[in-house]
Amino acid sequence: MPLKVSSIPTLPRVNSGVAWLVPTTTTLLATILAILPVPVPGYAALTPAFTLMAVYHWTIYRPDLLPPIGVFAIGLTQDLLSGSPVGVGALVLLLARAAVLRARRYFINRTFPFVWTGFALLGATTMLGLWALQCLVQLTVFDVRSTMFRTVLTIAIFPVASFALGRTQRALIGAAG
Repeated sequence: MPLKVSSIPTLPRVNSGVAWLVPTTTTLLATILAILPVPVPGYAALTPAFTLMAVYHWTIYRPDLLPPIGVFAIGLTQDLLSGSPVGVGALVLLLARAAVLRARRYFINRTFPFVWTGFALLGATTMLGLWALQCLVQLTVFDVRSTMFRTVLTIAIFPVASFALGRTQRALIGAAG
């Protein structure tokens, strides 16, 4: 008799076509929110990483509904619309998804402060990695202070995004497994 290796509960089946679109749609909306022009000086450089928040949430609670190809397409879209080096954002989102998927079992059925701490670690690592990749691709060293501020802002806003994504998930898909 084979041993059960994982303690991750099985995800409930999703039969609704709308439910299958929710993770991709909300992540795409997060991308649009992140690149939306706001008439505040310097806002574009300090925009919270809303797309990362959505990828983190869906990778923990419904990874089956946000496949890697969807994450790649959303990352590529974000790169093209924001004027970032093409492929850098997509790569970073795919690496973030892979890291969260690997540690997913530790976040299931945990309290929010634990999940938030996980996002803080991922967010800081991802933002610094994105900064390093952009410096490497453009062969220049950018000021790290804006990256640090953006990281802190992203971590601080995560509870609001998590609440909104969780409500959307429960309303349209049902509780996570």
